[in-house]
Amino acid sequence: MTKLPSTSPNPLQQRLEVLQTQFPEIFADGKLSLPKLQELLGENVDTSRERFGLTWAGRADAVRALQNGTTATLRPEREQSLEFDTTGNLILEGDNLEVLKLLQHAYHRQVKLIYIDPPYNTGNDFVYPDDFRDGARAYRRFSGQVDEDGNATTTDQGSGGRMHSRWLSMMYPRLQLAKSLLRDDGVIFISIDDNELANLRLVMDEIFGPENFLATVVWQKKYATANDTTDFSYTHEYLVSYSKTRILNSSGKAVETLQRMGRTEEQNKLYKNPDNDPHGLWMSDNYTCNKSAEQRPNLYYAIEQPSTGEEIWPDRSAVWRYSKEKHIQNEREGRVWWGANGNNTTPRYKRYLSEVGDVVSNTWWEYEDVGHTDEAKKEFKALFPADGDAFDTPKPVRLMKRLLELGTTPEGDEETGEGHLVMDFFAGSGTVGQAVMEKNVEDSGNRRFILVQLDQATKNTNYPTITSVTRARVRKVGESKRAAVNGSLGMEGALDLGFRAFRWDTSNFKQYDPHAEDQMEMLRALQQNVLEGRSAEDQLFEILLRAGLPLSSRYEVVQVNGQDVYSVQSGKLLICLARPIHEGTLRAMLTHSPRPEQVVCLDVAFESENPDAVKMNIVSEMRDHGIQFRTV
Repeated sequence: MTKLPSTSPNPLQQRLEVLQTQFPEIFADGKLSLPKLQELLGENVDTSRERFGLTWAGRADAVRALQNGTTATLRPEREQSLEFDTTGNLILEGDNLEVLKLLQHAYHRQVKLIYIDPPYNTGNDFVYPDDFRDGARAYRRFSGQVDEDGNATTTDQGSGGRMHSRWLSMMYPRLQLAKSLLRDDGVIFISIDDNELANLRLVMDEIFGPENFLATVVWQKKYATANDTTDFSYTHEYLVSYSKTRILNSSGKAVETLQRMGRTEEQNKLYKNPDNDPHGLWMSDNYTCNKSAEQRPNLYYAIEQPSTGEEIWPDRSAVWRYSKEKHIQNEREGRVWWGANGNNTTPRYKRYLSEVGDVVSNTWWEYEDVGHTDEAKKEFKALFPADGDAFDTPKPVRLMKRLLELGTTPEGDEETGEGHLVMDFFAGSGTVGQAVMEKNVEDSGNRRFILVQLDQATKNTNYPTITSVTRARVRKVGESKRAAVNGSLGMEGALDLGFRAFRWDTSNFKQYDPHAEDQMEMLRALQQNVLEGRSAEDQLFEILLRAGLPLSSRYEVVQVNGQDVYSVQSGKLLICLARPIHEGTLRAMLTHSPRPEQVVCLDVAFESENPDAVKMNIVSEMRDHGIQFRTV
């Protein structure tokens, strides 16, 4: 008899299991033997005392924060949601470290694109050590948002190395957990400024590997110089990007991680058709390359000028770009251009617009193309005319759309047909959610999003927490887009313009405490199993997370042997929360159509004279039918 895990996966334990599977010889009595590992790796081990790397005060605590599992859960909030029963989008309220841990089982290697806009550590952002054994209350106390009595306060950021160390301690476990959620072909973008850019690159190199660094994009966030600053007016920020894994093709060359950008009208203006070429618009390109005759002797040859009959030789330091055979083919296809009158002394290559395709993104993003901070504030103000002060630092929607264009496709995963999953675990006002909805409307895409945001206080009475702003913004956008499309082109039914709202809380199920003073009272409490005030839907979603199914899973209530049973993902998982559960109900699940892959019920639901014997029989029968049976 097995029970669903009550604690989130431990990343360290997962890595040890991989090592033990691949290299069992480096383990002794279940423990990793460092001498055996060093012996196995031989010369590849760096034993010198001086080496390049990243360390900071508090690093060990940050690693422990990553390894400590959580027994918490996410409780659904239907009243805060939009189209709860049909949407695949999520807005999760809670500390992102806790929430990322909760998502590890269900969303491992599922996310295509992650974007985050973490605190820039300017002295005004909260930076904190991670110790969340006491839950969200301790989080707010440690982060400096409240004092010991729960009263709001300000955060003393400190200065110098301590300030950077605390920022790294905050970021390290979150980035580690984020990496495990990314698909192998996934990518992450992180907004940052000069305060922590260098440290971010170092910690990302450690977690993702320097070989997976893509680029540091410079975003021109302002269109005007600020003269009230000292020395420099900062008009830019950065987006640091990494891939999860550099995928190689059969020849060992890295496959492009990002999508190419669509061509602009300005780029297409360069293409003309002065000679009425039947292949359409074209532009001329250089016919020589940067190789010398010594380097490429096969590319050093004479070309006959068709109008004059003269032999044209390339410079010995810059030979032809094409071989003689390829040049003959180019002539046959009419691709060699000798000028409008045909008398040029150097040929050019005709490159057709129909062949060039989309373009690779550059690393300098101007505000004309992706928006600026003032535009972002106006976008927010347009949605919240009377509450423009509810959020101070939104990002422009066009900037987020650029990331979606690079990191996702409208059609999503080719094999499964599922839309690409986009995540932002510093969600702020919810710009990513708005961008996903609007981009899906524009290109009939099926992208989905997960937004995570702490219930940090604002100064606005209508929207007292940032999460309330996040939900309100996405709701306003979803409702407005639904009204706009209004069934046009058959889009209304296909577009997902809703979201399921959840909030972090303690587990719905009572946990055994070996340190409890009154063990008999603890055992009596466990007989009730479920905390008071927790609904069946609360329990359902905790079970989904523990069973490794997404929070967006579709479900319905069906009758099995006269008892209510949740049928999840078209019957793949059957959950019965009835107490007591009838043996006939459990056996009826064996022949349920379609046959389930998993069955879950409450451990305290067996109330026969010999519950253990009943459990063993049911486990055996379920196993014989290829069904995994577990309790919670």
